Amino acid sequence: MTYDAGITSPRIILHADMDCFYAAVEMRDHPQYAAKPVIVGADPLGGTGRGVVSTCSYEARAFGIRSAMPISQAYRLCPDAVFIRPDMTRYVQVSEEIMEILRSPGFRFQQVSIDEAFLDVSPLGNFIAAQKRAEEMKHEIRIQCGISCSLGIAPTKIVAKIASDFHKPDGLTVVEPGDVPAFLAPLPVRRIPGIGNKTEMELHALGIQTIGNLAAYDVQGLLARFGRSAVALHEAALGIDESEVVEPDGIKSISKETTFGQDTGDSGEIVATMEALIGEVYRSLAAENLYFKTVTVRIRYEGFVTKTKAKSLPHNHNDEATIRGCAHELLRELYDGRKIRRLGLRLSGLWKPDTRQQVLF
Repeated sequence: MTYDAGITSPRIILHADMDCFYAAVEMRDHPQYAAKPVIVGADPLGGTGRGVVSTCSYEARAFGIRSAMPISQAYRLCPDAVFIRPDMTRYVQVSEEIMEILRSPGFRFQQVSIDEAFLDVSPLGNFIAAQKRAEEMKHEIRIQCGISCSLGIAPTKIVAKIASDFHKPDGLTVVEPGDVPAFLAPLPVRRIPGIGNKTEMELHALGIQTIGNLAAYDVQGLLARFGRSAVALHEAALGIDESEVVEPDGIKSISKETTFGQDTGDSGEIVATMEALIGEVYRSLAAENLYFKTVTVRIRYEGFVTKTKAKSLPHNHNDEATIRGCAHELLRELYDGRKIRRLGLRLSGLWKPDTRQQVLF
């Protein structure tokens, strides 16, 4: 399947948010912590420790414990909890594995923190296809990484983010364009990203309890209370958000993939599909005047078993022949004869020459 950036289709944004990420990694790596209140953060020192809770499991939340709470208070609320100091090296490693899964389909991708990201999946064309792809991503993250995540799909980034938090943990909420007002209206204003305690109290003082209240409130009244930020606040309540999904530091990778109509073990079809993917990534590479260093092939077999293999070259290249050689070599090493559901190819380690630089003789 080729995604044409110029096609006309509804705007479809997906927001992925890992569930209590640090605690989830610890519970995955230490099965003995399963079903126990787990708190990742500073050392409680028997209730006298300083510092805060980084995150905690849902079992710990049942005791009233929340992120950013003083660790001493968390200890008083649940002294029998499992307290763990953060292992950021490990969390970053797991995050990279998850983000690779989210990034792999080749949609526009924006990681916004260690455990959340946006994808612009508009090229899928409709919300039904987007929901199906989201279900596949959730399944793959659980199988490959042992972590659950909650996803939101909506026409804007802000509504997608609110939606991902709607059915935590392990949720998937789809809000189509016509359903945005009804979805947002009953939610408390605190659900809008960026609204903290102070703003919430000021809104409550105006009688604004829900997002629907805020959407219906006179903008001039909001301007008198909140100044220039009032417009953004009101637009958020209406679900208006024109911001795009953009990877902050330019293009990180070029990815293309194909999902077969039926799982296939036909070697001729598989090789021909890889050739098509090679042509697609090369055209994207050439269009951006980029050079690559790493080629990655990804195969999803029937039963959602996914295998990935990469090859990094000593120097950057920008020719189709090198892509072809690496891609087919990796395909031969990965393919084990089972039927394939999806085939993907990615170029990374991208570099763009500075065209302003001149050679002086």
